[in-house]
Amino acid sequence: MTTTPQQLADVLRPVKHVLLDFDGPVCSVFAGLPAPEVARRLREGLLASDGQAPAGAEEESDPLALLRLVSDARPDLTGSTDAALAALETEAVRKGRATPGGESVLRSCARSGRLVSVVSNNAGAAIETYLTEHGLSGYVAGVFGRAPGDPSSMKPNPRLLLEAMEAAGTKPEHCVFIGDAARDVEAGEAAGIPTIGYANKPGKDAKLATAGAVVIVDSMQLIADALT
Repeated sequence: MTTTPQQLADVLRPVKHVLLDFDGPVCSVFAGLPAPEVARRLREGLLASDGQAPAGAEEESDPLALLRLVSDARPDLTGSTDAALAALETEAVRKGRATPGGESVLRSCARSGRLVSVVSNNAGAAIETYLTEHGLSGYVAGVFGRAPGDPSSMKPNPRLLLEAMEAAGTKPEHCVFIGDAARDVEAGEAAGIPTIGYANKPGKDAKLATAGAVVIVDSMQLIADALT
């Protein structure tokens, strides 16, 4: 699915508030500390504290999915597991890799007078650490990571998007969400916000299109250029 510059410009024209996913559009969180290693450390922590991990945990290599699994099977361990994951995510972002064009989007939003909120399933503390250490905090009006101890707040739940709009005093018709996963598009649709799909891996364009992304790009720089 090829998006033309004109299509992208048309989507962005009415936008006053850009809601931006973090892992993917801004940086690759687990580029330096891989997600399977984070999941392994999380499991080790569970074993150390409780002596056993929930069924299925051993095979799970996605740390966010592992957090959901723990929350469903052992709600009593949700808070401690979430806190442990947040610490690991903070370690990971310090080794993460900036997404080409991601910083340009933030700067373009500032130049064009648009607000930016980062809305992510990652921990807010980790996101804020990355933004601070990369000198980007001044470009972001608000950070909306998953609610601590409440994995149900994560997308495709629209909760974080709704909170970001409420905090900024904006309405869906003046917003756009940029995300790289079908769950992002689903969350945007549930919040009434059009979503630009960022297809940063082969095959993602089809998944994003099926989910209902209004336009799809394979470069964040294309969005930065269209914003200005």
